[in-house]
Amino acid sequence: MNEFEPAVLALARVLRQRGGSIATAESCTGGLIAAACTSVAGSSDWFERGFVTYSNEAKTQMLGVPAALIAQHGAVSEEVARAMAEGALRHSPARFAVAVTGIAGPGGAVPGKPVGTVWLAWALRDGPTQAERLLFAGDRTAVRGQTVSQALMRLLQAAS
Repeated sequence: MNEFEPAVLALARVLRQRGGSIATAESCTGGLIAAACTSVAGSSDWFERGFVTYSNEAKTQMLGVPAALIAQHGAVSEEVARAMAEGALRHSPARFAVAVTGIAGPGGAVPGKPVGTVWLAWALRDGPTQAERLLFAGDRTAVRGQTVSQALMRLLQAAS
């Protein structure tokens, strides 16, 4: 069992009961949320697709995040995280989406955005998009792992 399996199994149970599916839009985690979701048998029942949009160009091309929004606020921002989650819904039939963008380290920090800064957004089709800023401690692996855990928790809360 991997560390995310209990959360993924809980999410799978809720989504099967409600008939929903999810899409992920990932930057700093590089597909780890999608990998966690698809690590359990039967995930094709509820996992629709994942977008790994590591570069700003990918965010724009694959999710429709306006380049001007990235230029104005930076890739690691509430505005971009929200646009990523909404773009994942626009580009899929999923009912729920989660998006993450952050600075996993060890480099990449800028004033006001230290290593460990992550913006997480989640969206419900025909519902509100929510976002939160998280600040994680630890090395790159720890930051990415904590991000996956929080993303799974937010999806579970949104789907419940």
